[in-house]
Amino acid sequence: MTAGLDEVMDWPAVRDRDNPAHPRLWSMIEATWNARAVVEGHAAGIRDLPNINAFAASGIASDHEAWTAEEAFDKLQSGLFVEIRIHTGAEIVTGLLERGLKDWSQVALATDDRPAQEVLATGATDRNVRMAIDAGLSPETAIQLATINPARHMRLTPWVGSIAPGRFADLVLLSDVTRFEIAEVWADGRHAATGTDYLLEVPKIDWPDWARQTVNIGRDLTAGDFAIPATPGRETMQAAVIRPFHWTDDFLTFDLPVTDGAVQRDAERNITKFAIVDRYSGTAAVSKMFWLGCGPRDADTALCCSMAHDKHNIWCAGSSDAAMALAVNTCASMNGGWVLVHRGKVTAMVPYEIAGLMTARPAEALAADMAALYAAGEKVDWMFEESFHPRWAPGFPERLAFATLTCSPWRWNLVAPSEHAPQGFVQVQTGETHPVVW
Repeated sequence: MTAGLDEVMDWPAVRDRDNPAHPRLWSMIEATWNARAVVEGHAAGIRDLPNINAFAASGIASDHEAWTAEEAFDKLQSGLFVEIRIHTGAEIVTGLLERGLKDWSQVALATDDRPAQEVLATGATDRNVRMAIDAGLSPETAIQLATINPARHMRLTPWVGSIAPGRFADLVLLSDVTRFEIAEVWADGRHAATGTDYLLEVPKIDWPDWARQTVNIGRDLTAGDFAIPATPGRETMQAAVIRPFHWTDDFLTFDLPVTDGAVQRDAERNITKFAIVDRYSGTAAVSKMFWLGCGPRDADTALCCSMAHDKHNIWCAGSSDAAMALAVNTCASMNGGWVLVHRGKVTAMVPYEIAGLMTARPAEALAADMAALYAAGEKVDWMFEESFHPRWAPGFPERLAFATLTCSPWRWNLVAPSEHAPQGFVQVQTGETHPVVW
């Protein structure tokens, strides 16, 4: 059984009949309706009432991207099911209480974007419930947000969501309700945990090769694959530049120097090289341009990862083309994950050997690898711009894994080269393309 379509992110294609993706996306939405399933949404940046109302009127049922209480309240009033994440969850819960919300049946708690090491340290759904209680909800209502509400929303109440005859026997016994401290867990009728100690065997999945061998670049890349050629005879070139999470309509433009026939970075102005490597086609296709304030300042240093929402090609930011090539080739050799090259040497690797996005290793092993990556990253001088989105912070730029999203509210972004966009620089809401240098 398929519970629903998760998550419809391409709002321009839903909204605009002339968008090339409109028929494809609506065919999926209509197939979901025909199966009496739920169409889940992604309404990041959709905050004005006309667009919120249009989003709800389209039949998309939910949003998990609300950042403020005002936004969440507006979306609730338009009939959307609001799924609250931990990042601004306390602010949203408090704000909804201040606005007099009494019926919380259209609200749930979401565990989106939570790394393994954070979950091990602080919990997942249980942490969300504690957050909601601390923000002012009664324990009964907070628990409702993690149990019956999402089950009703996804039309799964015949199976889960309540302690009742005929449901799966999943039970959590609390030692302290107001602090939501877990004493015992039963899953599907089996005693699964005492406190945070898991008691059952860990299932071993024999992942097939097609799930493990998903990085197909076609050959080892060289420094030349990351060079941006200049027009012959030019000493400088105009370059299109964007920042991580570039939500403004227009890209930035900088005059950059030319050396040995290639356009160069400018570390003094926090401008570095950013690239997307097609990891599916085997054509060694690389798009590259200049980004502002998001990469390493140290020489011969690069960071890359095969987790790159939403297409999950390999992204790489670097201070030299040779370091970028070394990082990406290393990433490909281990079938995906994180690679850090510092001053010409690989200093950290985190394998994501399943689809280039996950690992079959225990969560504790993944957390240890990520801790080693962060430790190696602390030795790097990272660029930073004070004017960035508030979630962007100095230090290891882990959130670059989310900076390649092509959905709302992004505008200009870099994608893998294609027939439509040979250089990969695209206005993702309109399909317009532009040269990276001129």
